[in-house]
Amino acid sequence: MFNLCWADEGGLPAGDRGLAYGDGLFETISMHGERGVLLARHLDRMVRDAARMGIPVALADLHKACSAAIFRYADRYTHRQAGESWVLKLTLTRGEGGRGYQPGPGIKPNLMISAGPMPAAPATTGVAADFSRVLLTVNPLLAGIKSLNRLEQVMAAREIGGDLFEVIMSDTAGNLVEGTRTNLLLKTTDGWVTPPTKSLAVAGILRQWMVERLRARGDRVTERDVTVADVMGSHCLGLYLLNSVLGAVPVRALAGQDLPVDDGLATIFNPFELLE
Repeated sequence: MFNLCWADEGGLPAGDRGLAYGDGLFETISMHGERGVLLARHLDRMVRDAARMGIPVALADLHKACSAAIFRYADRYTHRQAGESWVLKLTLTRGEGGRGYQPGPGIKPNLMISAGPMPAAPATTGVAADFSRVLLTVNPLLAGIKSLNRLEQVMAAREIGGDLFEVIMSDTAGNLVEGTRTNLLLKTTDGWVTPPTKSLAVAGILRQWMVERLRARGDRVTERDVTVADVMGSHCLGLYLLNSVLGAVPVRALAGQDLPVDDGLATIFNPFELLE
């Protein structure tokens, strides 16, 4: 079991290892009233990735915490009849204790819960993006984990301004990996393409659901390195930025070059059909 902390009641203790070392992970969930989009997948990922980090947490305890959060926050951000959406955030840390980097024995994890309004929806006609100057390096031990160690994304996000919605980060080989807060899904003349999970800093919930759904309906989806030529060349039929809160966002312009805007995901992705 973990210590439950509420962000609006002081949050994590000052000596928490998540604050000191980024020793933890988080989930951000799109809520609609008392239900969340792909909620079960978010909680499953937190349990799975916490195990990879050696942080003990039980799925049943997370469900109980979510129920408490819904009771606490749903009325604050939702008008029952209007059905307004809101955002639930779970931050799980190893807890408090230990000298320096080495955790102390018998540490009890902390779970901090916060909530906020849904951000403005991006334009359905597409958004503008650019390439980031900040390289993204992924430690194989931590690949895909939505950990609290997001400093590279923070530095890259400082490049976002004006009409830019997102910047896309590359690895040291020049392959496009992901945005500061989004995964990439590219439609080409040969089918759909997305960077492989092992190359990702964050393996997104929506990305995995999209891959499964597209394959289930018979589309070809390939996980491989994505190059600049892939997205800027004639084989590109559309580029999507995937985020579990913002959805599947089409890119209409990348680094000043117009991209085709494809509506191929509109027929399969409806967040209100994924509420749990």
